[in-house]
This record gives sequence, C-alpha cells and structure tokens, in this order.
Amino acid sequence: MAVKRESRRRPPALSPEAAERRCIESAYELAQRQLDEGTASPSVITHFLKMGTARAQYETEKLAADTELTKAKKVSIQKSDELQALMSEAMSSMQRYRGHRNEDEEDDDDEDWD
Repeated sequence: MAVKRESRRRPPALSPEAAERRCIESAYELAQRQLDEGTASPSVITHFLKMGTARAQYETEKLAADTELTKAKKVSIQKSDELQALMSEAMSSMQRYRGHRNEDEEDDDDEDWD
C-alpha cells in the first residue's frame, strides 16, 4: 500500500532562480526519502556516492577558485582601463601646460584673444 504524503502548497516562486532552488530542494527531499525507504534507483545512489568523494570536493573547490580568479581578472581589467584613461588625461594636461594644444583647443583659444 502506497504511503500518502501530505501535500504542501507553496506560493509561486518570485524568480526563475527561486523556482530552480525549489525544484532542487524537492528533488533532494525525494532522493532522501527513496534512500531511507530503500527504493532509490542505482543512478540516485551512484550520484550521492560520487558527491561524497574527495574528487567531487576537489572539483567543487576548483570551481570556486576559478570563479574567484575570473572575478579578480575582471576587476583588474576595469582598473587597467581606468588607469589608462587617467594617464591619457594626465598626458593631455601636461601637453597643454607645456604649450602644446590640440587642434580643437587652438580654435577655441584664438577666439578669446581677439
């Protein structure tokens, strides 16, 4: 005789990410129930056995490290772009100070002296 489980009604998810988390949570609850009852399929058992290995832990840590490295590279590129713009502005300012002007600035400055 099948065991009737109580149905939990939850409000709809507010985002696709929340809906995905809810599905994952439900799948884990079902897998746990199947493992407890001894009705889990070989693929479910194998999945959880693999998750408990040192290799799976290493892969998780490597993925986290790769993510951090990618974030650091992104920040580095942004700072490099900002530094390049700042240096370009500084060079323009130094050239103006030394008396070299851009062609656009010469036209504007000539009007002031007339």
